[in-house]
Formats: sequence, C-alpha cells, structure tokens
Amino acid sequence: MKNKTLLAKASTALLSVILVMAVPASALQEQRDEKQDRPEQKQQNKQAQAKPEQQHAQQKSQPAQKQQQPQHAQQAQRPEQNKQPQQAKQQSRPERNKQQQQAHASPHSTQQQQHVQQAAFQQHRTGNWQSDHRTWQQRGGYNGYRIPDDRFRGYFGPEHGFRIYGLPFETLGGYPRFQYQGYWMSLVDPWPNSWANNWYDTDNVYVNYVDNGYYLFDTRYPGVGLAISISN
Repeated sequence: MKNKTLLAKASTALLSVILVMAVPASALQEQRDEKQDRPEQKQQNKQAQAKPEQQHAQQKSQPAQKQQQPQHAQQAQRPEQNKQPQQAKQQSRPERNKQQQQAHASPHSTQQQQHVQQAAFQQHRTGNWQSDHRTWQQRGGYNGYRIPDDRFRGYFGPEHGFRIYGLPFETLGGYPRFQYQGYWMSLVDPWPNSWANNWYDTDNVYVNYVDNGYYLFDTRYPGVGLAISISN
C-alpha cells in the first residue's frame, strides 16, 4: 500500500511539473505568433495609410490631366486654324488671277474707252462758247440730283480736283458723262474751242455749286464753268 501511495504521489508531482513546463512553452508560442503577426499588421497599416495618399495623388493628377486635355484640344485646333488662312489664301488665288487677267486686259479696254470718250467730247466742242453756253438760270433752274452738303464738302469744290481720265465713262442722250465719287455727271454745256484738245484726259477739274447749279471747272481756265447735271 505504501508503495502505491508513493507511486501515486510521484505521478502527481510529475504531472504538475509537466503542466508547469507546458504553460511557458505555449506562452512562448503565442508570443512568437504575435511577433509574426505584427509585421503583417504593420504592412497592412502601411498599405491602409498609403491608400489615402495614393487617392490624394490621383485626385491631384486628375486636374492636371483635365488641364492637359484642353491644351491638347487647343493644339489640335491650331492646325485647323492654320489651315483656314491657308485655304483662304488658296481660294483668293483665283480671284487674284482674275484681277491680274483684268489688269493685263485693261490697256485694250482703256484704248476703247479713250476712243469713245474722245469722240463724245469732240462732238460737243464749240467755236463760239459765249453764245452757245447757257447757265442754269437761263435753263430755268437746276432740277437734278443734289449732293448732300457733308459729302459735297468732303469731295467737291475747288480744293478737291481730279481728272476725268480713267473714270467710268459713257454717253447718255448724246451727252458725255463720267462717274465720280459714286455720282454720274453729264455735261449739258459745250466746251470752248480754246481749250486743249485732250483737256478731259490731262487737266485737273473740279465740280462746284454756283448760282443754284452745278458746274465743271478746268483749273487751267479759271472762270469758265460748264453746266453739268448730276444723278446717282
């Protein structure tokens, strides 16, 4: 009996020792597990912290991308804008060619105009201007178109001389007339025989309003006015 009792006590003591030794071992294992888990948690925490920073960086980059897109759109528009002037230049070339062709053709047309103009003026030349000339008062008063005062002061009068040569010209009712400043001016008076044969090509003339009527004056022959009728 004593031996059994001693054996039981020895077994109990051994079991206690084993339990005491097992507890620190399990504690050490738990500590090891915690240490292994901590780096993973740190990495997770770092990743969690990095996500807001990445999101913030992405948000910052988005406006930059948005700003770059309009710039790119502007750059894309610039070639189109550059094309438009080029296209306009290309389109204007035919018009320039036409103008150049007209300019080359102008000498012939000018010669025809000179011939018509010369014939029309020569028919209204008189050897006795004092008897053939009539003022607007003698004609019963001027009843043609009247040039507005502000326009008359800007383009007509003794201080605004011009030449008939090169102006649009035609005959109406047998009378020569030319266009100046948008107005057609018809000579209803003959011109003196004492004037040069080509005064209408070479001399400076001007239009003035005298005694309730319009007259054409040659600067080489002051005091001699030819009655003219104006229309627009």
